Amino acid sequence: MNGASREALASARENLDALVDSASADAAELAEDLASVTALLDREVSLRRVLTDPAQPAEAKAELAGRLLGGQVGGDCADLVSGLVRSRWSSSRDLVDALEELAASADLVAAQRAGRLDDVEDELFRFGRIVESNPGLRAALTDKVAGKAAKAELLRTLLGGRADAVTERVIVRLVTAPRGRSLEAGLNALSKLAADRRGRVVAEVTSAVPLNDRQKQRLGDALARIYGKHVHLNLDVDPEVLGGIRVRIGDEVISGTIADRLADAGRRMAG
Repeated sequence: MNGASREALASARENLDALVDSASADAAELAEDLASVTALLDREVSLRRVLTDPAQPAEAKAELAGRLLGGQVGGDCADLVSGLVRSRWSSSRDLVDALEELAASADLVAAQRAGRLDDVEDELFRFGRIVESNPGLRAALTDKVAGKAAKAELLRTLLGGRADAVTERVIVRLVTAPRGRSLEAGLNALSKLAADRRGRVVAEVTSAVPLNDRQKQRLGDALARIYGKHVHLNLDVDPEVLGGIRVRIGDEVISGTIADRLADAGRRMAG
């Protein structure tokens, strides 16, 4: 997002945080309501254009949203949406992206309240690895011909009883309404939201053999000193790295594997 949309999203995040800080707010119910509004505005292009039209008075747009949503969603959701449409957006699609993020964040708050946020983070990571290693599963989940109900049922078969309810909900929403994103990009975005909810950085660590507790502690401490905050380690084992470790944080890669050193040496010799 750029310009006005970035500022509007920052304000919406603050409004969500203020709302869910209240113990009376039902975070899971709010997430479902926000997801339903996301689906509505993603489907109704003309409506979202009206709600983000800078030529229209902010209060008029908020009143329109209130009339449309009245009785359809809870008061907390209606208030959040009213605040969103009062803001200025660089594009109408940015409003839908913001609603989608808020829905996922509200679900993660529900997990945090239940003391399950760490589990959800780990489950999102593991699910991403399962999809990456299973082309058939990925094809089934991203098939544009397959119906949403069939994909949701497949996911419930895979995750039901094995993963937290929040993990299942956010993955089902991602798969059944990808909104132009790849499955991998969507899972990465959810993992980042979960990390941000705890004020943490997520590091994807790949090693040739499993790290022991002392090694994990030393690596976590070293990364925390570099990034100035606690770093959550998502650990993966890949014998092809041939020793050492590879750490990916966002777009940054820190690599000390033998395989990468050999590849680098090969490139230098070829050059």
